Amino acid sequence: MQTTTAPADPTEAVTTAHLEPARYEPLLDGVSLAVLAPGVRPAWSLAAPAGGVRLLEVRSDGAPVEVRFSVPLGDAAGYWHPQGAWRRTLLADWEGRTRVSLVDGHAAGCLYDHSGATLLTFAAADPVPEAALRFGVSEENDTHVVHLRLPASREPHRILLVPRSPSVAVAARALRAWFAAALTPMPVPDAARTPAYSTWYAFNQDVSAGAVETQAELAAGLGCGALILDDGWQEHGYGRGYSGCGDWQPDPAKFPDFAGHVARVRAHGLAYLAWVAPLLLGPGAACHERWAHCAPAPATVPGAQVLDPRRSEVRDHVVGFCVRLVREYGLDGLKLDFLDQAMVYADDGAGDVGRAMVALLTELRAALEAVRPGLLLELRQPYTGPGMAPFGNMLRSFDCPADATANRVRTLDTALLAVGGAVHSDMLLWSPDAPVATVARQLIGALHAVPQISVRLDRVPAAHREAVGFWLRQWRLHRELLLDGEVEPGRPDELYPLVRASAGEHCLLSVHGDRVVPLDFSAHRHFHLVNGSDRDRVMVEVRGGGGRIKGVVQGPDGRIMDGPPAFLPEGAHSLSVPRGGLASLTITEGPR
Repeated sequence: MQTTTAPADPTEAVTTAHLEPARYEPLLDGVSLAVLAPGVRPAWSLAAPAGGVRLLEVRSDGAPVEVRFSVPLGDAAGYWHPQGAWRRTLLADWEGRTRVSLVDGHAAGCLYDHSGATLLTFAAADPVPEAALRFGVSEENDTHVVHLRLPASREPHRILLVPRSPSVAVAARALRAWFAAALTPMPVPDAARTPAYSTWYAFNQDVSAGAVETQAELAAGLGCGALILDDGWQEHGYGRGYSGCGDWQPDPAKFPDFAGHVARVRAHGLAYLAWVAPLLLGPGAACHERWAHCAPAPATVPGAQVLDPRRSEVRDHVVGFCVRLVREYGLDGLKLDFLDQAMVYADDGAGDVGRAMVALLTELRAALEAVRPGLLLELRQPYTGPGMAPFGNMLRSFDCPADATANRVRTLDTALLAVGGAVHSDMLLWSPDAPVATVARQLIGALHAVPQISVRLDRVPAAHREAVGFWLRQWRLHRELLLDGEVEPGRPDELYPLVRASAGEHCLLSVHGDRVVPLDFSAHRHFHLVNGSDRDRVMVEVRGGGGRIKGVVQGPDGRIMDGPPAFLPEGAHSLSVPRGGLASLTITEGPR
């Protein structure tokens, strides 16, 4: 994930204890609140709408406000927020800073203790405006603080709070439910909830019609339902930079008949998406001279400027070429990349970037759905928060090539506040000479999201393809459990080493370290144990009474291994499950 720490204002106090003093009042569950607004006396109220959340309203007569939360440290262990990346323990308040907007995170956070229980959970109800946050441990006051600065608004500022909850995931579930009711998420076709093949890591920009069609046939046979053609299909798409972006025309040397190519891929039963970076404009593009005046700021990625979405002509231009691509070439959708680059215009006094992006994305979705029913739009961290629910239905986690741990952490992070859309993994990459268990580990790291594959399937060994086919079949078999079940990943600072997804009689547990896996025989009848660790066994603790079981143990490629014992009494046991393997258990008698 990208770095998330905003630069400190040199004119501002180093620690929150030395900022302008404010009077704190009790708010909820030991959390205290102070509100400041320049020139006015702000007022606040706390309501309890349905769904388990609390709604804090702050009225400031149109002035910008600073909302301060203060929590006694107690047994605090970590602080999670959408832009936290790997920094999810406790920071000092002189260090914790971030800026957010619709396309770059969300003004939300959760402080939790060593048991995993939450001490403070909040989220701005309006996900659109630019906002700034300071957070961390106040060394002077022995508290954890969060200071949220919101821009001037004629309407009351609204902030959601969740009472203390057993875990971050439980608290986030209440937030998602509120946003799902308050927003209208984009419809999610079945193709958004099926494994996808992406060209990016397999080819980078060296793509061609024939090579992609070869992968499409193999991917469809292994269980993929969509293909995403990434960077490199367009003219000037080379060099790993973005100096040629802007024209969005197929490269005739690579794709002499792009529409025919798309049709041939779709004939395999795959939905087809193409990559675009709609706000990037490079000097190598033929249209550069025409649009350069609308892109005054450089991008933070190499070689390009950023079209300013606050300009109506830019929005019309972006909508126009996106519609042209989908209509002329028969695409099922688009992968919309680098939308967060709009933040280069944040806080420049010329208008709110978030509101401009709402206007752009609203127009874009409506125009695309008019020509392509069942439209697919992929968004990427960090623009996968609740406010993006109306504008995308495939929510991909940030790039982490070959890193199964990062894929697990990022997909679960994304899912905590994802509303409506299907969370997708980053594309899975491994070496052709890797052991089969390594292939399985990559797939297991993406298990709790929609997996995207990105290796040259015709160049990896047959054993690798067998592992891919096995795990994609398992994923499809348990799709509703994995995507729609009740997911509990544990503490964010522990990087989710044991993840539970449950619904009704079924419980799937993926273990990614040397952890004891609880099996509650009184709560579920079917257990699916996924071994993502480096051991050839899984330690379990049977709870709720023992019982007779029947089951099957499979290796990383699906081959049947020695089965589990016929009876598991209450207590701790070691089950033989190969690394990268799966044990499927059903209770036939019990608990006792």
